[in-house]
Amino acid sequence: MQAEFWNDRYLNNETVYGTLPNAFFQQCIDLLNPGKIMLPAEGEGRNAVYAAKKGWQVAAYDFSSIARRKALQLAELNGVNIDYEVADFMAYDAENQSMDAIALIYTHMQPDLRKSFHHKIKTWIKPGGSLILEAFNPMQLGLSSGGPKEPAMLYSPEILQQDFSQTEWEIKILENLETTLHEGPFHEGKAQIVRLLAVRL
Repeated sequence: MQAEFWNDRYLNNETVYGTLPNAFFQQCIDLLNPGKIMLPAEGEGRNAVYAAKKGWQVAAYDFSSIARRKALQLAELNGVNIDYEVADFMAYDAENQSMDAIALIYTHMQPDLRKSFHHKIKTWIKPGGSLILEAFNPMQLGLSSGGPKEPAMLYSPEILQQDFSQTEWEIKILENLETTLHEGPFHEGKAQIVRLLAVRL
């Protein structure tokens, strides 16, 4: 059902979240040395393509085949290559400690799935590797700039602090922020977000 919903959304809009990278993702990538990066739920490829242009080896996946097709078209347009698969969140797996960075940009999930998935990706990332995350926080409810309408699917610093324990991660940035999004028709306007940058210990 989710794949059908997202295929329809990606098919019926020229772009859903635009072609430019997420601002926080761009800010972080610009400060990191290129390596191998994983982008789950990558959608139409805006962040994957930006990372590839900066010299990263990009692995990405999404459960929408339409999103993959559009992402590969965007990569070709920009003269870069990305490895992009169609896969479910929990069905996909990567080798242990194979990633120099992982980016979760608006990858909202139900609490049980979120906890399992955040635990799973910990095994993918090398010691010293970076985790970049941006999502909507609970204050986003009632705003028209996007995000889930279920409170349980919105992330707070406290939730992320529990998922990414300081015994396993060095937290560099963890904050709520009010911002204005300009990320295509489904992320437009005033927004309440949470950002996390952490380094795997």
